[in-house]
Amino acid sequence: MTTARLPGDPPGGRRAVAIWGLGVAVYFVAIVYRTSLGVAGIDAAERFHINASALSTFSVLQVLVYAGMQIPVGLMVDRLGTRKVLALGIVLFTIGQFGFALSHTYPMALGSRAVLGCGDAMTFISVLRLGSRWFPARRVPLVGQFAGLIGMAGNLVSTLVIAQILHSVGWTPTFAGSAVAGVVILVLVLLFLKDHPEGHEPPPATRADKGFVRRQIVAAWSEPGTRLGMWTHFTTQFPAMAFLLLWGMPFLVEAQGLSRATAGELLTVVVVSNIVIGLVYGQIIARHHAARTPLALGTVGATALVWGAALFWPGDHAPMWMLAVMCVVLGSCGPASMIGFDFARPANPPERTGTASGIVNMGGFTASMSTLLAVGVLLDMTGQDFRIAFASVFVLQALGVSQILRLRGRAHRRERERVVASRVEAVHVPA
Repeated sequence: MTTARLPGDPPGGRRAVAIWGLGVAVYFVAIVYRTSLGVAGIDAAERFHINASALSTFSVLQVLVYAGMQIPVGLMVDRLGTRKVLALGIVLFTIGQFGFALSHTYPMALGSRAVLGCGDAMTFISVLRLGSRWFPARRVPLVGQFAGLIGMAGNLVSTLVIAQILHSVGWTPTFAGSAVAGVVILVLVLLFLKDHPEGHEPPPATRADKGFVRRQIVAAWSEPGTRLGMWTHFTTQFPAMAFLLLWGMPFLVEAQGLSRATAGELLTVVVVSNIVIGLVYGQIIARHHAARTPLALGTVGATALVWGAALFWPGDHAPMWMLAVMCVVLGSCGPASMIGFDFARPANPPERTGTASGIVNMGGFTASMSTLLAVGVLLDMTGQDFRIAFASVFVLQALGVSQILRLRGRAHRRERERVVASRVEAVHVPA
């Protein structure tokens, strides 16, 4: 990954790819742990003797912790650096996964998922910061998309590996065995991960006073690009997240009458589509920055269309080709959500990128948490009517689109002003 660089840009190159790849490996493991419940939802309901609302609480609590941690994690990354925050995150999500393996009661399992969510929350923002520290600025959008798609490939491990092992050897060996990956990646991070290349050290952090946190958050939030990024992430990510994290398997098996094996294959389609579309979106945005908003809104529209078609297809079940198309389109949600970070990054100086990224990342997971809870409650209220429960997605999509349309003009004008100012500064360099 090399390209023409501006003065002061990081060098990129093979070492950057290796360091960044180690950070992405942490995110990959976190995704495996996060989504492992998605293929074990039916087993969890039987193990802990719980209904749909209680089952949704697992994912809601995990996502609630994740979303609530985003701004604190952003502040931590800005002040402590990537290596320390990633290491702490690995310790927490590994403890959470191992605790989930040993859980025999519902409260213990809930606590374990909360700890896992706390550690998971520390990964992605750290990886984004790592990419911006090691690669030239023009490569950062593409690097971010690669990070997202490689991390999301962890879903393949859940759907293809975890699901098979779970049905072969049982609950405790499956989840405890997967926790070993956390121990291995922690050792690698402590030995090899570096926050930045030599000669590209960030300015030393000033001693934080009582108002530092408030000023940092207010300054990031005051930028229209940060808010546009948050609402873009909010609107695009959550349908696929809710589907993969918990409700996809029950919907396909219980509402559509598919076998677990077939349902698992369709969940895999979502992940593979995510990877392929992520590559396409990354290339488009790197070459045509103006395509960001059309891509985001187009993804929301396509998702709403296929989601509604699959839900309200005449008859008891949608045909297999319709479910396959739905899963392909859901694969675009993750890459589209990454566009949110591409709005927030140029709107904020480097010392505030972690905080701004935390605000953006909070958007999608807040929407995901709301959807996970709403679907569980509506299923219990309606006697397992997935059509009514899944229709709650349209409410949040409408809210998000209205905010994107409201903010996009101001954010784009502000970004153009910053680009012009930075070019003037780059040309008029003191001798």
